[in-house]
Amino acid sequence: MRDVAVIGASMTQFGQREEWIQELLAQAGIACLRDGNVGPEAVEHLYVSNMASGEFEGQTGAPNALAHDLGVMPAFTERVDQTSSSGGAGIYTAWQSIASEASDVTLLVGGEKMTHRSTPETTDVIASVTHPVEYKHGVTLPSFAGLTARLYLDTYDAPRESLAAVAVKNHRNGVDNPHAQFQKEVDKETVLDSPIVADPLRLYDFCPITDGSSALLFCPLEDAPEYTDRYASIAGIGGATDTHVVHERSDPTTMGGVVESGQQAYEMSGYYPEDIDVAELHDMFTILEFLQCEGLGFFEPGRAWEAAQNGETARDGRLPVNTSGGLKSKGHPLGASGVAQAYEIYKQLIDDAGPRQVEADVGLACNVGGFGNCVTTAIMEAER
Repeated sequence: MRDVAVIGASMTQFGQREEWIQELLAQAGIACLRDGNVGPEAVEHLYVSNMASGEFEGQTGAPNALAHDLGVMPAFTERVDQTSSSGGAGIYTAWQSIASEASDVTLLVGGEKMTHRSTPETTDVIASVTHPVEYKHGVTLPSFAGLTARLYLDTYDAPRESLAAVAVKNHRNGVDNPHAQFQKEVDKETVLDSPIVADPLRLYDFCPITDGSSALLFCPLEDAPEYTDRYASIAGIGGATDTHVVHERSDPTTMGGVVESGQQAYEMSGYYPEDIDVAELHDMFTILEFLQCEGLGFFEPGRAWEAAQNGETARDGRLPVNTSGGLKSKGHPLGASGVAQAYEIYKQLIDDAGPRQVEADVGLACNVGGFGNCVTTAIMEAER
């Protein structure tokens, strides 16, 4: 099995975009090839991470159309759909293609177009990832988040303000991300006074509906210097699933897919939680940042809320989490989100994150599908 490098990355502006999915994907793909100094004729595998272009736009066959738009024919193409963790699953697939020697140059592009649909319509598409038994009773991901947040706060005697601290931190980080949907700070009072969505979670505890795309370019580690002198490598990667029916979990505050995928990534990389310098976590809801911090071993169970309040996960803290602004501020265009998480880690590791830059040699990205139903965790390291 070969070691795998990331030699290029791109991210479009996230937010409300006029372009449709095919244009968004092409924008990220072209920019990524340019960033990695790779011509389209060199691409052997092209993967597109996308959850629901058919449901949102009636657009199918996105990978084939993108291959044409980028001029990468006759590259093998494939769409990767793993709900809101499609981007992370795409990273796993692209890594496999290089590690297995099936490809020497692989391009991954993730994207989603969502804002042209109404909020109820978009929520309904996303809610379709739940189990049919739960779905027919009107259960949505926000309702799971509210129930789990209440259980967490009650179990660990955590104050409601600790969740607000996550939103405040991530909005502050988003100010310095030129691609973020929201580049504006919010204060704790604004978060706590915003409308209730799923008690105890309020409007500012949720990520927005977003359009956007992001891309990564992969090659064998030994070949990376032929393309660029600034690159990173995939040190470890893992993927796992948890029960599809959330109420069957013995403890909803423990995300089994996060724990298992993290353990796989740690074992492959040889790193441990204390070795991680920066992390991008899937904060579709603020409570998820706590659950992932604990599931990945950064903090003991019931301790993540204190870390957030104490500033340990701030950009200048012991473990910077979501320096990009996270899904909360950066936005969450489903198929692009996991790719964009790795984009941020890549930028941090090659010292190209601008005002968001932290000292980092090892970074971790965790992309969650549904309410922890499927998870991919990747650990990347700098190659200097």
